[in-house]
Amino acid sequence: MAAAKKPDTFAVLPRVINGGIAGVIGVTCVFPLDLVKTRLQNQQIGPNGERMYTSMFDCFRKTYAAEGYFGMYRGSAVNILLITPEKGIKLAANDYFRYHLATPEGKLTLLRQCLAGGLAGAFQIIVTTPMELLKIQLQDAGRVSGSKDLRKVTAWSITKQLVKDNGILGLYKGVRATGARDITFSVIYFPLFASLNDSGPRKSGNSGEAVFWWSLVSGLLSGMTASFTVTPLDVIKTRLQAIKKADGEKEFNGIADCIGKTLKYEGPKALFKGGLCRMIVIAPLFGIAQMVYFLGIGERILGIEQKKSV
Repeated sequence: MAAAKKPDTFAVLPRVINGGIAGVIGVTCVFPLDLVKTRLQNQQIGPNGERMYTSMFDCFRKTYAAEGYFGMYRGSAVNILLITPEKGIKLAANDYFRYHLATPEGKLTLLRQCLAGGLAGAFQIIVTTPMELLKIQLQDAGRVSGSKDLRKVTAWSITKQLVKDNGILGLYKGVRATGARDITFSVIYFPLFASLNDSGPRKSGNSGEAVFWWSLVSGLLSGMTASFTVTPLDVIKTRLQAIKKADGEKEFNGIADCIGKTLKYEGPKALFKGGLCRMIVIAPLFGIAQMVYFLGIGERILGIEQKKSV
């Protein structure tokens, strides 16, 4: 499909609003699966092959049996709170950089599309790193503590301890691994999504936007592809950000040490732990997020005409 002429102006605020709303809705739908993914990735195989969870379904069953329905949403409050600026930044920043990197005719080379996505991924880690750090501690608490004294583990208590021990930088533990994952993901995801979304049916009228269900499908396929590709980076990031370990589990000192010990003691397959679960989480998360993002809720709230993104 031919590129549309580049709009004269770029409205940031409605896109931030759209991204925030999209993130909240998406996370609420898929959070239990994200919790299962985190526990599977942090689980290390014992010397005799012992493990707490044998599969995604086993982890889901044991977590629900031990902690109940609300246990499946452990850590969701901080995630929902911070996903608003996180998704707002990620989705709006990609559109912003695409707009400024496009030619006056609205054309973007693949390299510039990747650059726009990568820059969006780099900007989001300002919010993503502390959000993921807190979320992981809360999600993994049941596995590490054996479901004991979980009420004492809160986002606020973790935040206070991290800041007390290491200052504000304590909230950015694992920032390099987070950046490696998010920038790589965005470089793959956004150009692929744009290509798929532009190839589908359009809404009636002059907006030039894809119909909502095609944005959903495009987000699903792009999210599935990008999430599986960066699974090893997600495993490393998740393990580095896990502050507390279960008895007998190894500590890691940086990305290289984590990769080395994981390969040495668990083999290459360990780098793809939770890969299927991650795909099941990310595909609908981004499918739902992109569908909601392009509904133009922010434009309606602000009374601004919705225009097709570059």
